[in-house]
Parts: sequence; C-alpha cells; structure tokens
Amino acid sequence: MANLVYKRVSTDQQSTARQDLVLTEAGIEDPVVFEEDPGTSSRLHPLQRPKFSELLTYARPGDTVHISEMFRLVRGNQHILDVLDVLHRDHLALRIHDGAFSAMDLTARHPRTGELLSTVKFMVQTLAAAGELQRDLQRELTYDGLRAAEAKGAKGGRRPAIAAAQTADVRTAYLEGRSIAALARDHRVSRGAIRTAVADLLPEHTAIEEDVAAPELPVTLDMPGKVADYLRTTELEPAERAALDQGTTVRRGQGYTLRVTAVPAVHHRLLSRCQPLDGGPGAPVVPAQRKARREYENRVSTLAPTGP
Repeated sequence: MANLVYKRVSTDQQSTARQDLVLTEAGIEDPVVFEEDPGTSSRLHPLQRPKFSELLTYARPGDTVHISEMFRLVRGNQHILDVLDVLHRDHLALRIHDGAFSAMDLTARHPRTGELLSTVKFMVQTLAAAGELQRDLQRELTYDGLRAAEAKGAKGGRRPAIAAAQTADVRTAYLEGRSIAALARDHRVSRGAIRTAVADLLPEHTAIEEDVAAPELPVTLDMPGKVADYLRTTELEPAERAALDQGTTVRRGQGYTLRVTAVPAVHHRLLSRCQPLDGGPGAPVVPAQRKARREYENRVSTLAPTGP
C-alpha cells in the first residue's frame, strides 16, 4: 500500500518549505510525491488540478493520501465533500498532519448506509465555513485599503503595458494610420493595451479600423459562483477579466452568484472559456459545476449571437 503525498502553493512566490517540514516530521515511509506547479490556485477544484488528478489515477485501493494541512488540498464545503466522495469511491485513506483537521478521520462512514458520518460532515462544514469567513474578511479589508489609497490619489491595478516613454510613439504611429493590431505586434502587447494608450484618439479615427460594427450595449447577467470561481483561475482577455473583477457578488445561501455587466460578445466568450466544466477526455466531471455552467449557458443564450 503506497503513501501518496500531495503538495501545493497558491503563488509562484511561495515555497513548500513549511509543508516539507510537516511531512518530514510525520515520518512517511517511501512517499510518492505529487506537487502542483507553483501558483495553482485554491479556487480551482481539486479534481481538476493536474497533479491531484494524476495522483488519483496512480492510486490503488488501500493507499493513503498525505497532506500537510487540509487547505493545501481543498477550500470550501463543496470541494471537501466532493474529494471525500472520490476518496471513498476509490477506497483511499486521507491523512492530514497539521491544522484543525489533523485529529479527525474524515473518511469515516456509517457501517450500514455508507454515508459520511453526520458528526464528520458537521465538523467539515463548520471548519470550512470558518475558513471562507476568514478569506471574505481579507478580501473586504483589501478592498477597503484600495479605496483608502484611491482617496489619497494612489491608483491600484496593473501597471500600463505600454511604457510611458513609448506612449508618444504609439500615439504618433496611430495618427499616421498604423492599425491597432499592427501596433500590438510591434510592441508585443495586447490590443487592449494599445487601445488604452490611444483611447482619447479613437472617436476621431474610427475610419482607420475596418468593418467596425455598431457598438453593443452592456447586458447584466447572473453568473453562478462555481462558474465565476473557475473563470478566475483561467487565462482571460483584458475585457473578460475586467467584467469579472467588476462583478457584484450576491450571496445565496451557502453559495453566491456574480452579477456581471458586459457586452454580449464578452458574455459569449466567458461561456466558451468554461466549456471544460462539461467534462472531456481525462477530465472528471463535477456535477455541481456542470449544472452551474449550463445555468449560465441558458442565460447567455438569450442574448443575440455574436459574429466571428
């Protein structure tokens, strides 16, 4: 029976040194280590993370999964319950070596019904809810800090992709008829960065752009929280990322929806980004995520289709 060790950090500035210490002190014999690439977000469902999926494929009944603390693997009630269901299905044990869950047998099931023991489920939900509360408070404090900084004249967010020294050259080239796409290639930045640099010039020079369609009006749609959580871990275009970042969170029971305002084209692109939630070759399907994606698809389908 193998000892399977899982490690993860949330940003590429972090290291696994603390996890290594805890796991070394645990004296695990002949560990087989599965470590996610640095920066693998905790918002990505564990069953969709590359290395944890690889661990589950490698595992055999009777093996034990070792983690330093629960939140290296999961965050949130549903993530925990989904993982415990998979471990039970595959007859795998789970051993947590530090933190609030370390004294609990999270895989304990009722001997007759086979369901997760009610006391275990209660403790899992309570501790996970406490973790979610802590993260929500951190987000609120961060938001308040940014608002205070803005009030003093500081500007948050990413730095401009076009250096100040290059902005004048970009603007001059645009006025001379150079296209946004060509300027983006020349400076190796996104088209959005070029548009930002020449934003005040655009109304007077729309004739330079070919086949310009009439502007779309923004539409507000409710995006299920599970879809929003997935999209936040996905590489997005600037307009898509901005729509998510500016969305309004609406709490619904233990979950939430994100009220997103964007033009129909952005909604359609966001929908296409979360296609993996429907599953595919080698990608396990999480029913709750698939259901959430289809709810969002039903809402997006009411919008006019976008062109190529």
